[in-house]
Amino acid sequence: MSELIRRLSSGSGLRLCKGVLWVLPFGYAVFLLWLEWHFRQNPGASLPVVAPALETVPAEVPLDTSAVATVFGLNTQTALRPSTEALTLQACFVVGTGLSKALLTNAQGPRLYRVGERLPGGSVLRRVEVNQVVLWNKGREERLVLQPPAARFLRRLESPASAPASPFARHLRPISGPSK
Repeated sequence: MSELIRRLSSGSGLRLCKGVLWVLPFGYAVFLLWLEWHFRQNPGASLPVVAPALETVPAEVPLDTSAVATVFGLNTQTALRPSTEALTLQACFVVGTGLSKALLTNAQGPRLYRVGERLPGGSVLRRVEVNQVVLWNKGREERLVLQPPAARFLRRLESPASAPASPFARHLRPISGPSK
């Protein structure tokens, strides 16, 4: 090993290293010139060959998007079935942060449920919307609609037949006489 180091540090070894540094770039340049000459001699040989077009192209079968949506747990655009649970939706509390809740009433009484909680009948609360909730029951989505209250808070009053068309009509008549 020491013999090799001594030989490289001598004058002949130094000339050998300088020679290699000159030969490598020169050899690479000769190789590139040979490739260029070969390319110009056979211009069509290196181009890709385009296959002739097929006379009949088989029609593509469209992807069934409802199957893909079902696999990923998304709902399809089909109408949801009404729920078979013995529950009544009393109120929906929709929050944008995902902490939506629903007030559901069953035989034991009313209770607030969050999205993802299991309900007394075995189904799971999947989504809370403004006027309905979506339940996951036996592998399908069902909806439970918000029930309108039986008695209205505000009642519509019927106007008597002898009343003027507008109660403000007498205040909008022009006053006869000089204006002040």
